[in-house]
Amino acid sequence: MSVNPAPAATLSEAAREIVEVGRFLSVRNFVPATSGNFSRRLDARTAAVTRSGVDKGELVEADVLVADIHAPPPKGSSAETPLHLQLYRDRPEAQAVLHTHSVVSALLSNLRQSEGELVLQDFELLKALGDTRTHEAAVSIPIFPNDQDIPRLASKVTAMLEKRTELVAYLIAGHGLYTWGRSMAEARRHVVALEHLLTYELEKMKVRR
Repeated sequence: MSVNPAPAATLSEAAREIVEVGRFLSVRNFVPATSGNFSRRLDARTAAVTRSGVDKGELVEADVLVADIHAPPPKGSSAETPLHLQLYRDRPEAQAVLHTHSVVSALLSNLRQSEGELVLQDFELLKALGDTRTHEAAVSIPIFPNDQDIPRLASKVTAMLEKRTELVAYLIAGHGLYTWGRSMAEARRHVVALEHLLTYELEKMKVRR
């Protein structure tokens, strides 16, 4: 993604965006139970992140915490918060990060884990991802093995992002999707587009059996 400087967000503004996206994604069953976590950059140094253990469809502004992107996560935040903070360090243009746990993202990433990536091509909806401008593009989504050692996983993601500047998402096998955007609206668009694209790919696999 190209760098488009964005104005700093206040905590209240960020919290409202996070609450709204939580409700939007929850009704689509992308974050069942208390799964998933969301964040919104506040400025060059800080980000707003969701508290752990909360149903994302029932978030309130008090469930949003402030994190220093160069420091350990705040108490009460998700164990996966370092993956959000790492993305803000590695992608200065990223203004929002969304992590979802849909059935299709967990299942397809598990089925294709040995390949290390999922290549999506010849779908019109590819144009909803980042700066992709044609359905003729081939978009590769990396798949990382699930790892309870989050700092180790974050270092693997950083190494991949250094080589793949075009990336707007990755999958964790049997776990779910991480995607980001230059605004909360773009990050949300990426979630919806990728969930559809992953569903297309899974259906295509069934047809070809």
